[in-house]
Amino acid sequence: MLLQRKVEDLLLTVELVDGQLRHTMRPAQEPGEVLQEVLVEGMVADGRWHKLEASLRGGTLGLTLQCVDDDCPSSESSGQSPAGSPSSSELGSGYPEPSAVLQSLFVGGMRGDEAPHFIGCIQDFHVESRLVIPRVGLAAKAEQVNVTAGCSERDKCEDGPCQNRGRCISQGWMRYSCECHRPYEGDHCQEEYITARFGNEDAESYASFLVEDEPSETVALSLFIRTRRPQGLLLVLANSTSQYLRVWLDEGRVKVQINNFETLASHGVVNDGQFHLVSVKIEQARVALFLSARSQGNIPIRNILLQTGDALYVGGLPDRRASLAFGGYFKGCVQDLRMSSKRLQFYPIGTAVSSYAQESLVKVTRGCASDNSCSANPCLNGGMCYSIWDDFACNCPPNTAGQRCEKVKWCELSPCPSSATCLPDADGFQCVSNVTFRENSTILTYRGNGKIQRPLGSVSLQLRTRASDGILLHAERGNEFISISIQSSHLLLELQVGQGASRLSIESERPVSDGEWHMAELVMQEPMSLMSKWALVLDGDMEEAAVSKDACGNLDFLKDGVDILVGGLGAGAGGNLVGCLGPLEIGGLLLPLYTDSEANLPRPQEEQFLRTSSSPWLGCWGADVCRPEPCHNGGVCTDLFNKFHCECPLGLGGPHCNETVDVCDSEPCIHGNCTSKPMGFECKCEAGFEGKLCEAHVDACAGNECGQGATCLRGLMRYACLCPQNATGALCRDKIPETPWYIERIPYPKLPVSICGNEKLNFRCFNGGNCSTIEDTCDCMPGFTGQWCEQDVDECASDPCLNGGYCRNLINRFQCVCEMSFSGEYCQIDVSDFYAYVFLLMWQNIFQLLSYLIIRLDDDDPEIDWGGNDW
Repeated sequence: MLLQRKVEDLLLTVELVDGQLRHTMRPAQEPGEVLQEVLVEGMVADGRWHKLEASLRGGTLGLTLQCVDDDCPSSESSGQSPAGSPSSSELGSGYPEPSAVLQSLFVGGMRGDEAPHFIGCIQDFHVESRLVIPRVGLAAKAEQVNVTAGCSERDKCEDGPCQNRGRCISQGWMRYSCECHRPYEGDHCQEEYITARFGNEDAESYASFLVEDEPSETVALSLFIRTRRPQGLLLVLANSTSQYLRVWLDEGRVKVQINNFETLASHGVVNDGQFHLVSVKIEQARVALFLSARSQGNIPIRNILLQTGDALYVGGLPDRRASLAFGGYFKGCVQDLRMSSKRLQFYPIGTAVSSYAQESLVKVTRGCASDNSCSANPCLNGGMCYSIWDDFACNCPPNTAGQRCEKVKWCELSPCPSSATCLPDADGFQCVSNVTFRENSTILTYRGNGKIQRPLGSVSLQLRTRASDGILLHAERGNEFISISIQSSHLLLELQVGQGASRLSIESERPVSDGEWHMAELVMQEPMSLMSKWALVLDGDMEEAAVSKDACGNLDFLKDGVDILVGGLGAGAGGNLVGCLGPLEIGGLLLPLYTDSEANLPRPQEEQFLRTSSSPWLGCWGADVCRPEPCHNGGVCTDLFNKFHCECPLGLGGPHCNETVDVCDSEPCIHGNCTSKPMGFECKCEAGFEGKLCEAHVDACAGNECGQGATCLRGLMRYACLCPQNATGALCRDKIPETPWYIERIPYPKLPVSICGNEKLNFRCFNGGNCSTIEDTCDCMPGFTGQWCEQDVDECASDPCLNGGYCRNLINRFQCVCEMSFSGEYCQIDVSDFYAYVFLLMWQNIFQLLSYLIIRLDDDDPEIDWGGNDW
């Protein structure tokens, strides 16, 4: 409506209908009845300025329209009501007073009127020749809604009226609409669908809606979910007889099942505590699954039929057992649930949307509140709990780690004595050290604490000894026993475990009584079997592992009630170990050297072996073999762990330096001959070596005099120079003249190099030379000389070319390039007279030919007609 004026009992209205103007007169009491009507041709809704005049004269409505812009297509249009229409005298007595005119005038629309209001600009508005200006004159008695001064054609979308990232769509002059992103709704996307919380504080909650659509084989379901649970029932579509669509979570992935058979699963997981958009589309006998608009696949299905009266369950089913079959009740949040074109609201928003009737809402709360995960004090070892959505985070003390601070960094607490090294364990820590055993020392004994649950299928130990025999570990119960010992310097495992098992024996391939540390591992090859062969691996060498011929059981008989002896069999039994042991483990459990009372902190792990004997001799100490001094005559004693070695003065030897020896028997001269002297020995070095023991090569190239660009070749007591192509001579100091520009350059051939020598000396033969039977020399090809054929014999040195000829040096020969007047191998032949005769004869022939041509040109009748027609 553009404007409306009430004149007594009449309503005069000017309005836009399909872009054109219409002027009507209606009774005020019955506005639906049209008494007179005037239509004016011409489009007004074109963005141009138009002049409009509406009138009521002599009982006839009039309407005049004129486009006043410069680019108007026509000048003026007008119209009036047809004859026979009721006149004003028939309908009323006249017009109201001016004050009443303003009170009964509406411009642009009416309050509460559902008809579209006018959108545009109006200027120079006159009523009964009186100018009407908004809020001027009688403004106190006027009402003005959404009317602004001026006439702006600015696009309203430029003001960004759409909230929450909504997309503004311009719909003509001064009009727009907002396309909202989910989960927002409203004219300006100002409202958000209210989130529903399922399973708050582990409550069993669900909701249901009744379907009110016409029967359809096409279904589109979508919703936002937020959860941290890997399992839970999301959606179920059911009729009175069956459930024909299920959506649930399985290990964090979304699964869709149709008709109890066809199942489709997502690739990604959604139980990360973030919102995810889950969409299921069923059409044309196929089901497709999407996560956040990314396709997770589609499969063919048998058709389903959605019809009125079906129920949509959200978060679970009324039957608890039926819900448990698909992961139980959903725990998390659901927002903006949609089914086809309907919005299924748990808690309605202010904007009116199309929805299904909500049938039930059981223990579903408003919003997306988190459980108080810290109420159960999940953080251990003094960690501080911080609640995050449906989860918690622990701020752990510096010496702890893990989600619940359950992993204590025990070694940072210094739990071990200073004599031990702390090693972290899966469930605690271990204090490890070495232990020393002597023939008369006390052995160590251990027992399980009765809480060992793991199977014991291995033994690992470290040892150091020079003894050829000794007991390392022994334990027995009835017919079952284990014994690890050293026999004849080799490691030996003897074992008999299991019902009816025979005695098993394994011996190491290499000796271990060399005073060095060795690591041994004894393992079942099939630890999960009742009976298995055992293997002995020494120093990690799997290739030399010794494997038993017979099978035997594991060491579970050691878990409780059995004494484990380490280092011997006890007092008076003999065979005690003399040496050292490092960490010793059975089934991965350490046989500790420290009790809890001897450590700074008790070990927290459940499974333990306990030491039941007195304190051991910690560390690895051999006998003091250098006291009293075993080396005589000034010899120096070196302790080699239960063994000593004497460094004797010259001329003396033997274990105790009390024997006279020839110093040269030890061959001290590396590259020379040894001669014994009263105070020692003297070395006479071979050629090319020097030093007290003839251990150093003589650098023959030191201070060499090879010319610039030459390479020094080292030999025995001498050197040679390998010359570049522009030099020659023994020292490569003689420059070879450059080849003149008019003489063709012949490239020097690349000849092979031979590598010769023996274990003492290596050298090379250059220029195709071969190795010689004479040490440090080569057999050279013709044309080369030198110790290693490094020198090219200069055949031009004797200047063999005569009469100014250029001598070209080639391999084992030369070539003379002669001047024009000479030839021959040495340019010895003078050919200058021959060339003069040739030149004279040539000029004579040329003169005779020219004379003949001139005579013929003077003849009137040429014998040859070059331009003739017969050619």
